[in-house]
Amino acid sequence: MAPENLHPTRTVLGSAECLEILRGADFARVISSIRCLPVARPTRIAVIGDDHLVLTSRDDTITSRAAHGDVLAVQIDGLESDGATWSVTVSGIAAPADPAQELPANLAREIARGATLLALPLNLVTGVRED
Repeated sequence: MAPENLHPTRTVLGSAECLEILRGADFARVISSIRCLPVARPTRIAVIGDDHLVLTSRDDTITSRAAHGDVLAVQIDGLESDGATWSVTVSGIAAPADPAQELPANLAREIARGATLLALPLNLVTGVRED
């Protein structure tokens, strides 16, 4: 019996593949820094058009960062049935978004429950897959 591959193959995902993965997701982590320490919070997401990702948050720290135009990151990852893993990250300058715009049901529900709608441009999208 051959030993398992101890060194997985890492493949960089192209922007089109990353956007396809993001379009299929509705749940992610929003990542920020508080007092120089990383913080990850759950968030609902959706890609709107081809230029930005919107997300919801009830966390005052995250919404405050967006109000000040700070950098946030949104990260999703997954495990395939063949054991491969993947990760996609969107990073950028956050901004409050208009909650009156047409939104998918998952985000509209969160807004109705008191969450704030934020936006990130899709300028810096990266992804990897490890087999």
